[in-house]
Amino acid sequence: MLLTRRSTPTAAPAAGAAPSSLVSSLARGLQRAIPTLDRRSFLRRSGLGVGAGLAASQLTLVKRADASESARTALTGTGKVEVRRTVCGHCSVGCAVDAVVENGVWVRQEPVFDSPINMGAHCAKGAALREHGHGEYRLKYPMKLVDGKYQRISWDQALGEISARLLELKKQSGPDSLFVVGSSKHNNEQAYLLRKWISFWGSNNTDHQARICHSTTVAGVANTWGYGAMTNSYNDMQNARAAIYIGSNAAEAHPVLMLHMLHAKERGCKMIVVDPRFTRTAAKADEYVRIRSGSDIPFLFGVMHHIFKNGWEDKKYLEDRVWGMDKVREEVLTKWTPDKVQEACGVDEATTYKVAKILAENRPGTIVWCMGQTQHTIGNAIVRASCLLQLALGNVGKSGGGTNIFRGHDNVQGATDVGPNPDSLPGYYGLAEGAWKHFAKVWGVDFEWIKKQYAPGMMTKSGMTVSRWIDGVLEKNELIDQDSNLRGLIFWGHAPNSQTRGLEMKKAMDRLDLLVVIDPFPSATAAMAAMPPMSKDDLNPNRAVYLLPACTQFETSGSCTASNRSVQWREKVIEPLWESRTDHMIMAQLADKLGFGKELVQNYKMVPGKGGMLEPETESILREINRSVWTIGYTGHSPERLKAHMRNMHVFDVRTLKAKGGIDKESGYSLDGDYFGLPWPCFGTPEMKHPGSPNLYDTSKHVMDGGGNFRANFGVERDGQSLLAADGSHSLGADLTTGYPEFDHLLLKKLGWWDDLTETEKAAAEGKNWKTDPSGGIIRVAMKVHGCHPFGNARARAVVWNFPDPIPQHREPLFSTRPDLIDKYPTHDDKKAFWRLPTLYRSVQEKNRDVGKSFPLIMSSGRLVEYEGGGEETRSNPWLAELQQEMFVEINPKAANDRGIRNGDWVWVKTPPMAALPDFKGLRVKALVTERVDADTVWLPFHFSGRWGGIDMAPYYPEGAMPVVRGEAINTATTYGYDSVTMMQETKTTVCQIEKAA
Repeated sequence: MLLTRRSTPTAAPAAGAAPSSLVSSLARGLQRAIPTLDRRSFLRRSGLGVGAGLAASQLTLVKRADASESARTALTGTGKVEVRRTVCGHCSVGCAVDAVVENGVWVRQEPVFDSPINMGAHCAKGAALREHGHGEYRLKYPMKLVDGKYQRISWDQALGEISARLLELKKQSGPDSLFVVGSSKHNNEQAYLLRKWISFWGSNNTDHQARICHSTTVAGVANTWGYGAMTNSYNDMQNARAAIYIGSNAAEAHPVLMLHMLHAKERGCKMIVVDPRFTRTAAKADEYVRIRSGSDIPFLFGVMHHIFKNGWEDKKYLEDRVWGMDKVREEVLTKWTPDKVQEACGVDEATTYKVAKILAENRPGTIVWCMGQTQHTIGNAIVRASCLLQLALGNVGKSGGGTNIFRGHDNVQGATDVGPNPDSLPGYYGLAEGAWKHFAKVWGVDFEWIKKQYAPGMMTKSGMTVSRWIDGVLEKNELIDQDSNLRGLIFWGHAPNSQTRGLEMKKAMDRLDLLVVIDPFPSATAAMAAMPPMSKDDLNPNRAVYLLPACTQFETSGSCTASNRSVQWREKVIEPLWESRTDHMIMAQLADKLGFGKELVQNYKMVPGKGGMLEPETESILREINRSVWTIGYTGHSPERLKAHMRNMHVFDVRTLKAKGGIDKESGYSLDGDYFGLPWPCFGTPEMKHPGSPNLYDTSKHVMDGGGNFRANFGVERDGQSLLAADGSHSLGADLTTGYPEFDHLLLKKLGWWDDLTETEKAAAEGKNWKTDPSGGIIRVAMKVHGCHPFGNARARAVVWNFPDPIPQHREPLFSTRPDLIDKYPTHDDKKAFWRLPTLYRSVQEKNRDVGKSFPLIMSSGRLVEYEGGGEETRSNPWLAELQQEMFVEINPKAANDRGIRNGDWVWVKTPPMAALPDFKGLRVKALVTERVDADTVWLPFHFSGRWGGIDMAPYYPEGAMPVVRGEAINTATTYGYDSVTMMQETKTTVCQIEKAA
């Protein structure tokens, strides 16, 4: 509870004194906690009477018992205490937090017990959140790199010099000479505004963290059944009878969501964990299966082999709702026999059969994956294999089933949905001319004006990706599919150590003309940029480096989207610290300097921000999103609906997320029937009051109760077969009881439903489809009047004909320790121009086919519960830094003994890229000798930076802004390799050698 030190006895409260609203909220949350007497529940319950009593008396939020505090308050006046509701800024679970602010200072915090998502729980990172309110290791003011040292400058100087250099680059080399790396830490409003910003600058060279964590998920899942997102929710996992985690260590990466899994286990759910490493998640499993890293497809198809062989597939479901599974079935039964499966992934027939039997006998079942699946050159195919397993079992579109894909950052889902993607405008509209015209109208600018900002022919061409900006700088100009190499780079809330090929990244940073880092923390970018170059020829003598201090999300307001697609509104907790400014203020101020400030903010209410300077109101930006992003149903949201949900979390059911009654006292809004956070798609306008979609593609519910079906996004016919759902397959209560295409003005007229539109809606909808009708009338008529889904009713695609491998194929990593398998499962051919760059596959694999002789260990990576992402933020938190102080490598006892390594020894980790740099010794880390990994695999966390080949980078950080803990970054050592659809980096199959350090 909210405890403060009490140095003197305090009298009991006066009779009838009411506890604070926060205390009432806490007590109510405790009363409705799930009735399971685990250790946490027991402690909470046993402390209820005492805690609530204390909080209502000496710990009330208005009176402080401490004598010194009372004296201070008496001298300065009554302290103003406010409780601000926000959302944790780390992983994507969406844990709600009540921040207690006294006289503008964030003094205490409490997890929200009413939250249906975190139910009053926190992980270590969430528990240390208040440290953001102090910011002692933050970047405090603008800085510029001068003669190898960072010097403080003013905001006016920084913005003036940066904008002048940007305009000069644009004049000399065109708008595509700049690359802007956005952030999954931006709220939805900032992410959206940044995509608008870069569009008005005139380039699609922008991206963010989703590229290197779940881009293969988005592409693979969307191309299977319509939307590239988690289908169900953390909460819905409590309804699963089986759960298979493959490439996910949720116990450390998403600790609070594990509460829902543990409650599912209490209800009888069978939990299976498949991973090269015995993780903390595996420790909770009923079955643990160890596979070779990158061999997910052989394992998954090995399981499906037994499902098909024994007739355990859901035949009726496949007949009605899936296209092409017969071809998959044939390939699985003929190609992936048990002997081939064991050869490729190391799992024997008895184990794959056992897993198949558990899944077949315990339906509905869900599957969970994270970066263990996605970060491969065949990540798109691995993701699709997971989807196929669920389709075969009939588990998609059902409560307790689905594909529960856990995202990494607090708003990586939202930034993917509406933010800076190189291949799409917000809402996955793409870059076709029609998409640009839709947003030109929304933005209130002329389409031709936007077009003139772009180089000829580049407006509809996908930009480079964040995973490859290095090559945008270093590649030969004649091989790049744009006029200029990259010359300018803005890192707007991004950790460079989260990207592969760190050695080459350092070279690329040194070659730039302009590098701008905008971040609350300077990140490893600042130190890398200030370090001496690895070669004297690398450094561009004209390079300029600037650091701009941005606010954290606790110093602004806005919305964020959790993995389950629920959207929550953060209240502003404190004013911006030091000289930091909000990201949207910085965007607006830079736009003013660059000549498109008026166009950027003309639709928004401007409100006073830091120092009285004007900035766009976040609610205004959200309203623009709400009237433009019809595709994924952000249009049914509104600031008012989201805020009402945050104020009334107690009315939402923990297992279904559905509100049971409830009237918001502040607005009078009725919450009854809404799902918490209005998980997208929340269709239509806010006035239509769609409740959100808790489980995608669920035909057991009416579309106005969150039900649905698979999306008709791939045409209506293929190879003479219908791609639309079969007769009788439809969402509950639909007027159309068979498959149908997506709705547009023509279909409404053909069905005789056009007159269901109002005259105003008719004028807006003429010539439009459901995605571009600005009135929302087509959606309203389809859903509310006729119970049909606006995006159509189709079959999921088991065969994706537009992918390199229409049926997922196992292909060996570019750097493999198994040359025998390279011959059987070779990689793709090289690509001459892929996302504007040449991309190598077969040539790299052939060149390194015997790399295992020198580098025999597979090197993988993952998360620790104490840190998050690149780690600069969490390693700058003293409370978290104390918990994990050293970078380390997990190595099996056999591998350690063969190398003379003991637990706790310092070792060098060496990888192929280091062979070209004889002076670079490797990564100097501590050895953790453990059987968590097998003798052929080692594992390192990816949260560290601040050491480089054994050298401490401390002298190169800005003064006062160095993280507490520093260590080698694993991605300094990782190798080349990119997914064949999305350019996802390959991080889980680097090869290495380990030596004991002298």
